[in-house]
Amino acid sequence: MLNDLKFSPAFKSFVDTSFFHELSRLKLEVFKLDSAEKELFSALDLENITSNTVSLSLRDDSFDPVLNNEAVTLKGSVLNFNTIESFKSCDKVKFIKEKGQQLLEQGLKNGLKECVRFYVISFADLKKYKFYYWVCMPTFQSEGSSYEIISTKSIEDGVKKDIWEQNSFISCVVDGKIQEASPQYLKVCQKVIFKDFSRLKGIPAAVTKNFLTVWSQISTRNTYTICFLRDDNSSFAAEIRVTGSNTGCLKVSGWEKNGLGKLAPKSADLSSLMDPVKIAEQSIDLNLKLMKWRIAPDIDLERIKNIKALILGSGTLGCYVARALLAWGTRHVTFVDNSTVSFSNPVRQPLFNFEDCGRPKAEAASDSLKKIFPSVVSAGYQLEIPMIGHPVSNESKQRKDYEILDELIRTHDVIFLLMDARETRWLPSVLGRMHEKIVINAALGFDSYLVMRHGNNNDNLGCYFCNDIVAPSDSLTDRTLDQMCTVTRPGVALLAASQAVELLVTYLQPSTNVLGSAPHQIRGFLNEFKTVKLETPAYQHCCASNENVILTLKENGWNFVKQALDDYKCVEQLSGLSKVQEEAELAIQEDISFDDDEELSIE
Repeated sequence: MLNDLKFSPAFKSFVDTSFFHELSRLKLEVFKLDSAEKELFSALDLENITSNTVSLSLRDDSFDPVLNNEAVTLKGSVLNFNTIESFKSCDKVKFIKEKGQQLLEQGLKNGLKECVRFYVISFADLKKYKFYYWVCMPTFQSEGSSYEIISTKSIEDGVKKDIWEQNSFISCVVDGKIQEASPQYLKVCQKVIFKDFSRLKGIPAAVTKNFLTVWSQISTRNTYTICFLRDDNSSFAAEIRVTGSNTGCLKVSGWEKNGLGKLAPKSADLSSLMDPVKIAEQSIDLNLKLMKWRIAPDIDLERIKNIKALILGSGTLGCYVARALLAWGTRHVTFVDNSTVSFSNPVRQPLFNFEDCGRPKAEAASDSLKKIFPSVVSAGYQLEIPMIGHPVSNESKQRKDYEILDELIRTHDVIFLLMDARETRWLPSVLGRMHEKIVINAALGFDSYLVMRHGNNNDNLGCYFCNDIVAPSDSLTDRTLDQMCTVTRPGVALLAASQAVELLVTYLQPSTNVLGSAPHQIRGFLNEFKTVKLETPAYQHCCASNENVILTLKENGWNFVKQALDDYKCVEQLSGLSKVQEEAELAIQEDISFDDDEELSIE
């Protein structure tokens, strides 16, 4: 009496954590909402099978078709659903039956190598780093068919060695030569050679059913001989008879059982295995990259992420600007300030708390930012920005402060001017123009604010000082308490800071179609709850952006700055403002003289 041919499970999956990391990256950056099947590849190590069946390994390189050439590569695909509900509601029986039918058709058309394939269905919860997945390798046979073993025999080691060197898991023998197991050769071949996925003695892997079903439909014969090659001494050849109908409906199976031995999906929770700092990085990027799925597919997040921001003034505006930059994924933020945290600051400046009172503001702000997001590159510099019209009192210190400021502006990409005093903004404005940096200015009134980007040589737009006909001078001496403190409605700073950062982000985009156009100026008025967009041209005699001022600073450095600190009039002279003032004064005198002449003629 003949024995029915038995089969072992076709595979055992091993999904490395790197596979899930790569799936997450691809889902977030490439696939997005596309839920079509994506190709996978698995390198089968048939020479080192430690269990009863081959390990189907999935790693980060499983998405790359270029795998180890010495390994047997099995093709597959992953169907990653957009929602957990879609994953759960997927009809698994229908899914594997359809795949089995497709494999049969591919095998009949292209040969035995094309009738074996694996499939992964999955859902990636990118917020919780939890992955649900189920792997299958469809095995099929006609419902009315069965397989009987007529005889078996061992295979000589020499023959096995010659065949084992072939870089394919399935081939056939035609007239003593090894050939591809294509339909053409299957019609006339004497036997099929299979690098078996199983290591159970005398029991081949279940994918043998696929080979027999395809082969028996291509070539009708009494018996079929398959050589099952293995890396140990259990290789054997079997002569098999296919009985019953081989053209009826397919019986398809192949879903892998979970760790409890049940036909159910598996899950992998990577949150406990990941570095919390790494989780924070990926979570920040997740929220931003989701913008590219539907809302703003062309947004350039990398440019925002890699830009180096220098914040001059670490008060209310500086703190809120830094937080907004962090929310946009910016990784490099530097603070500059000359004061310490006062007891009134923590309630209005979100990077400080009560324990920070008395600490240097820039240092405390930088430390706080790194506590919020440890991967940020941040530093704080306590220095006093040299102010035009404020005579030099300690030249060695002020010169050093100037040199540090110059180097900071030179090594950063965008400069935020967020200081209190108007004259504090003059030197950074000139340096920013000289080094051709992006300069964003924000200033507060009681219930109003100004946000603007300084112009450059290309757009001919004005800077913060382009509407002035006098250079800034000492405005801090002889001020009352309400004039020394920033008296403003608390919400104004948030509005100005957020618009300053959004202005930068919009300006950084490759075109106006991404986030809209970047205005030159935004003026907000809280008493009427409205904003106005303005645009003003550069002024040729501007005390900060005038070409003579820029060239003089470039050539003379500290010597010119020292001169401007001691006497702001020298800047007016250099820029041509003095001449403008003289002409204006002369015009006024002429008007007065004209009025006097009219009065005399009337009398």
